[in-house]
Amino acid sequence: MKVLVIQTAYIGDAILATSLLEKLHRRVPHAQIDLLVRQGNEELFEDHPYLHRLYVWRKHKQKYRHLIQMGVAIRQERYDWVFNLQRFFSSGLLTLMSMASQRVGFRKNPLSSWFTHAMPHAIGTPQQPIHEVERNCSLGEPLAGSGTYRPRLYPSPRHFAKVPTTNTPYVCIAPTSVWYTKQWPATKWVELINNLPLEWQIKLLGGPADIQACEQIKTASLHPHVHNMAGKLSLLEAAALMQRAQVNYVNDSAPLHLASAVNAPVVAIFCSTVPWFGFGPLSEKSAVVETPQSLRCRPCGLHGRRSCPEGHFRCAAIDVEALLPHAIQWASPNWPYFPNFSA
Repeated sequence: MKVLVIQTAYIGDAILATSLLEKLHRRVPHAQIDLLVRQGNEELFEDHPYLHRLYVWRKHKQKYRHLIQMGVAIRQERYDWVFNLQRFFSSGLLTLMSMASQRVGFRKNPLSSWFTHAMPHAIGTPQQPIHEVERNCSLGEPLAGSGTYRPRLYPSPRHFAKVPTTNTPYVCIAPTSVWYTKQWPATKWVELINNLPLEWQIKLLGGPADIQACEQIKTASLHPHVHNMAGKLSLLEAAALMQRAQVNYVNDSAPLHLASAVNAPVVAIFCSTVPWFGFGPLSEKSAVVETPQSLRCRPCGLHGRRSCPEGHFRCAAIDVEALLPHAIQWASPNWPYFPNFSA
């Protein structure tokens, strides 16, 4: 049996898609599982132990021409099942071009009328949260039955070899986000760093675009052991570093899901977005920190924004003291909603 999973969104979405890969692998162990991702996410799946083939869609260069080429290549593979985790036309077109006998996707996809299984896609509420991994795993039900599985990445020994070794406890901090309203202010990160034990090491994480922002935080801090690692590690190398950290402090962004996928201890700061959208941390040691204020404007949308629509950014008014206890002692898990994972 040949199976293809399609997820062409951003890094965090690709990481959370691994929950479906885990489910298919465990429930249908004889299946050949392939994956299609957007360019830039392929490094997440280096040395993956059970992926057979990885397709990479070049979305930034001759996007539509390459989309058709991908569709032709997929059709030639004669897949039995295709699972589309995206709700956009392009991924729906790839699903149809596959000519797979079983085509599974969400009803919100504009081409879902031509899927053999169109599944509901629901955003949760504060009273009834639904995590993204639950939505993803629900697509696997026609083939693999019910059940939700953890997302998982597989850093290899060569990824761990790139991580600096130390006997000193260290903390990883990923202080940036593509979206302004998802990003705890730099002054707050500096304050947090200055309140961490002086004997600990602080590793600032990010991509090449985050080097300057991380350097500014390092320069502004008074802590003697701050290291700017932004742009120096691949995604799996960063995951390996996070796995061994005392704690990882992150925004509602991709590093949160990196931590979840290697079960690293993580504290996630939510500013304009809320965890009941379905993107909270999944590590066994995990915490969500939010503003204690009741704001009529929060959340201001499903995704982050370039600026605060109200002009005050009060959702980022989170005291450093709310984060510090998690570096020392954990309640596990200690945020309001945690999925019931299958064994």
